[in-house]
Amino acid sequence: MSEQTIDAQNSLNILDDLIAIALRKGAEAADAVRIQGTSISVSVRQGETEEIERSEAHDLGLRVLIGKQQAFVSSNDAKPEVLEELVDRALAMAQNMPEEKFCGLADPVDLATEFANLDLYDKTTLSPEDLTRIAKTTEQAALEVDGVTNSEGGGASSGRASIALVTSDGFKGAYSSSSFSISASVIAGEGQRMERDYDYDSHHHFSDLRSPEEIGRKAGERAVKLLNPRKMPSGQVPVVFSNRVSASILGHFSGAISGAAIARGTSFLKDRMGEQVFPNNIRIIDDPHRPRGAASKPFDGEGVVNNQLDLVEDGKLQSWILNTSSAKQLGLRTNGRATRGTASPPGSGTTNLYMEAGNLPLEGLISDIRSGLYITSLIGFGVNAITGDYSRGASGFWIENGEIAFPVSELTIAGNLNDMFLKLTPANDLEFRQGTNAPSLRIDGMMVAGT
Repeated sequence: MSEQTIDAQNSLNILDDLIAIALRKGAEAADAVRIQGTSISVSVRQGETEEIERSEAHDLGLRVLIGKQQAFVSSNDAKPEVLEELVDRALAMAQNMPEEKFCGLADPVDLATEFANLDLYDKTTLSPEDLTRIAKTTEQAALEVDGVTNSEGGGASSGRASIALVTSDGFKGAYSSSSFSISASVIAGEGQRMERDYDYDSHHHFSDLRSPEEIGRKAGERAVKLLNPRKMPSGQVPVVFSNRVSASILGHFSGAISGAAIARGTSFLKDRMGEQVFPNNIRIIDDPHRPRGAASKPFDGEGVVNNQLDLVEDGKLQSWILNTSSAKQLGLRTNGRATRGTASPPGSGTTNLYMEAGNLPLEGLISDIRSGLYITSLIGFGVNAITGDYSRGASGFWIENGEIAFPVSELTIAGNLNDMFLKLTPANDLEFRQGTNAPSLRIDGMMVAGT
């Protein structure tokens, strides 16, 4: 029996006991979650080890319900006597809480009974010495790039986590995952003319990582390319978000279709269900069952079935992001997007969210731009969730006559997300690197403010 199975079964046994105690002592319904994790990370700078950090977490959370009153308690101790105390505290709190009309466990008919094998766990074990060697190799590759003058460090990490959930209405499930990452951040230039950039990679399986040499070299090359940036005058031009930063546009979209935001009426998309929100060639998908996906999970935070969800089809908005509570508020049915911690009610969120790639390569996307901006870095967070107004600091490269010409910095881009969504064009360079991914995106007619 594997280590991950032993951990998961032990957690399920503990949660079974906790739920039984809660029901015996007067809870009408209850659910409990246990999150365990271990990690080792190493950081180096200028070839010397700066930090080796080990962490371990064993967090336990209980929710009890008495009618429409609910309470949450958490602990990092799973001893039998602690479980008894945990239940007593939760029940006392629930009895003094105001009623919440839409609280409650998921409907049993929505609960997952079969769990996909998502291949999230890699048994590869890396020692601190292994991680140190990887981090040093990554940094050295960056420092060897001509023009790189200093380093902010190289890093490598590995970790394991397991999540178990049990509910009083019959759900019981657990899954484990591993994680590995490599990173480097370096500085190019000297004096007042220094620029920094980075590269990183992160995956569930160690074999899926790019090599330390490639990551380091890419970090160095990116920093050197940013040297001697220019400041540009203000104007309205096409803007291209590189696939390093384009996921942020998709992130604003997912926040705007959160069930909680829609129920509160605090989203600029609250009245747009079924309408044309993007061009008709755009499809946006949330796929929690993507094998080895960065945010894959076999069930949601309430134990509900979480199938692939087409959020946008042919540019039209098809669905909100719903958990049980927000679905009840909207008179709908949960679509398995609940998220869960150990000390708060279930929220809602996406898993492996992505926009399908377009047909044009990046070169084709910019080939007819006479003057425009190619963004590789965004700064700040200036988005109004109610109106969709958008304003952020940006840097990257200026586009002239269809080609990336020279670096630029200290710019601000502005627009409104309603217009930006309708005007975007995707490239064909979609890469799955994190939980939310998008190809490079061109948006015409944005305001760019410079000097």
